[in-house]
Amino acid sequence: MSHPVVHFEVVGKDPARLRKYFGWEFDVPSPVAQEVSEPDSYGFVDLITTPDGSGIRGGIGGGAEYESHAIFYVGVSNVEAALQQAEALGGKRVMGPATSPRGLVVGHFTDPEGTLIGVAGTA
Repeated sequence: MSHPVVHFEVVGKDPARLRKYFGWEFDVPSPVAQEVSEPDSYGFVDLITTPDGSGIRGGIGGGAEYESHAIFYVGVSNVEAALQQAEALGGKRVMGPATSPRGLVVGHFTDPEGTLIGVAGTA
């Protein structure tokens, strides 16, 4: 079963500066899990599409206690099961499952080469 990339994220120590740097329009503050960003420091990007209508939603957040990184999220039906599968295949769980105030569940893992990858779903 294929799983689409559904979201991207840029996290850093100064999210307001990062949002200004990229110059996109953001909905700030946006509700996210504390494990992802300081709740009042996260902003979802308005969807930007190509002429054919394709594009991926994203966000920028973080805060003083968050390590800088960029990550993409793969859509899954069950985040815990996806994290367990990643571990069984040689990856390492980094975070999650964590639930946002709106009920989105996310997790982070590193693949066998150390690349940070996210999974997102409703369970």
